[in-house]
Amino acid sequence: MAAALTLAKRGRGRTAANPNVGCLIIHNNRVIGRGWTQDGGRPHAEAMALQQAGTAARGATAYVTLEPCAHLSPRGAACADSLVAAGIARCVVAMQDPDPRTAGKGLALLRAAGIETTTGVLAAEAQAELRGFSKRLAGRGAELTLKLALSLDGRLAMADGRSQWITSEPARAYAHALRAESDLVLVGGGTLRADAPQLTARLPGGSAPQPLRAALTTGPVPDGFIALPSLAALDALVAERQLNRILCEGGGGLAATLLAAGRVDRLAILRAPILIGAGIGLEGLYPADLAETHGRWRLQDSRMLGPDRLDLYASSSSSNAAATRP
Repeated sequence: MAAALTLAKRGRGRTAANPNVGCLIIHNNRVIGRGWTQDGGRPHAEAMALQQAGTAARGATAYVTLEPCAHLSPRGAACADSLVAAGIARCVVAMQDPDPRTAGKGLALLRAAGIETTTGVLAAEAQAELRGFSKRLAGRGAELTLKLALSLDGRLAMADGRSQWITSEPARAYAHALRAESDLVLVGGGTLRADAPQLTARLPGGSAPQPLRAALTTGPVPDGFIALPSLAALDALVAERQLNRILCEGGGGLAATLLAAGRVDRLAILRAPILIGAGIGLEGLYPADLAETHGRWRLQDSRMLGPDRLDLYASSSSSNAAATRP
């Protein structure tokens, strides 16, 4: 299942409204099929893995990070039906699908066909991977990651509001990877005016999916950006476009607003070995208020990106905050 979860991560930021799922098919201790949800949400992971496995899938075991879908679509057959037709003997599922069209129905269909099913394997990890999808279906918005770059003295920006290039090239490459995994990148109006950020995902090879770009502002925005006058407008956009993952890149005012509203699921704090002095900080974030002992955030990962340190936290109030490396 861990390998299936790794496959699922390949679909981050690429599957539109659909969840990014991974599937591994094994027969006689040999992997015969691998799949993950493709660009735009179809084909599904199971369809890709079954296509690779071919007739060898008969009698095999399928490991799937989300309950196979049970509803028909104009774009393809239900995955549960496909697994039955392929002759899969056993299906191991990490978590039940929160989509009411499938919830429990996919597993029931498999069992009715005589397929042995096991559920709950690495469930917390699967739920963390699909937190945004589950939140949106429950009417609670998308998963929101807040990325902040801080100096050693806890500054987000210079006194004039400029914040570009606080961190090093490896840290900026990490930011581009986060953007590529997100459906929407959000900044505040002040950051938009001070930095004129592109907010595009630029990865080696040039094949990165490009997220929507938005600014929380009532003022004008550049071409290619969406102006959101309020958090309610953000919620409406999430519902309309069926967005699962949001990345917020500041600035300080928007970050404080989102934190105060309890909207942040993950914090990615990048600390650069520089001193800014007089500048813009963010009260309550640096350094002690992020300690795990305060109970508000749980440290998931800490590592060096060149000279900068990344600390990745999950909100203790977010359900299923299992450790996962982005």
